[in-house]
Amino acid sequence: MQMPKPLFFIAVFLLLAACKKDGGNDVTRVPPRLLSDVAVEDETAIQEYLQTHFYNYEDFENPPAGFDYQIILDTIAGDNSGKRPLADDVQSVTISVSSDEFDLSQEETVNEKLYYLVARQGIGENPTIADSVYVRYRGSLLNGDEFDGAFTIPTWFDLAGIQGPQQGARGFTEGMPALKAGGTPIENPDGTFSVEDYGVGMIIIPSGLAYFNVARGIIPAYSPLIFTVDLYAMKTTDHDGDGIPSILEDVNGDGYLYNDNTDAAQEKASGSFLRYVDYLDADDDNDNTLTRDEINLDANGNLVLPFPDADGDGVPDYRDRDTP
Repeated sequence: MQMPKPLFFIAVFLLLAACKKDGGNDVTRVPPRLLSDVAVEDETAIQEYLQTHFYNYEDFENPPAGFDYQIILDTIAGDNSGKRPLADDVQSVTISVSSDEFDLSQEETVNEKLYYLVARQGIGENPTIADSVYVRYRGSLLNGDEFDGAFTIPTWFDLAGIQGPQQGARGFTEGMPALKAGGTPIENPDGTFSVEDYGVGMIIIPSGLAYFNVARGIIPAYSPLIFTVDLYAMKTTDHDGDGIPSILEDVNGDGYLYNDNTDAAQEKASGSFLRYVDYLDADDDNDNTLTRDEINLDANGNLVLPFPDADGDGVPDYRDRDTP
């Protein structure tokens, strides 16, 4: 994968945008814009794109011989003037984004709209935002400039990891559950494997679900992004090995794993606030008893519900520091 790597590396959030004042050497730093202001601009730009572009839906509806099931985007103009716009094919989901995710000083929470297209659903399971996926993908700006991709050789992504604060890939993570993985891998005569009937789709994300005010390579600050994705396989994950699948550690159910931290108050007091969010914490309530010793697992190590609640206060033992 070539740089920039918007799905792997933690973005270094420095306010580099600066200009010299006239007649002096002082530097004026440009503060980040408001999430709410940029969200409106991004939505307008994305809506314009959806109305003026289409994908090769006819190929997916009636696949020609040898069709490779790749999404091709083009402008509705000239010979393509009668094509159906993307606006008629995409679906959307609204996601709450906090300024804390970008370490912004002006506190606000904004509802960002993510758009996704399912060109082919796939026949396997849908991943969650906490799972790992094996994908081919391309990333581009609204103007068509490609900034990243792994299309010749698929790659694994830990969706929970790339969703993290200042990673710039939350939108990619949030869009993946719309697709299903493919069928059982088939071993080829040459020793390689292939997957049939995998999910094919596209995700269009506003900058508030991407890098927001940080420029990355050819990606300008405040840029909406497009990803076309082939989802070959997925794997349910338990990142901290505590016996609880990571998706079940999204306690507040908002689809964001980094604001679920049962022992946050204790960590804050010790100076390690948010260091161990629940999906990465093997002792969620910090009571010196491992989480896996406060839950029920079957003989195969699979979680058995409901969670034990010894004192009957409605808080499971593994998140209840007061449990005897």
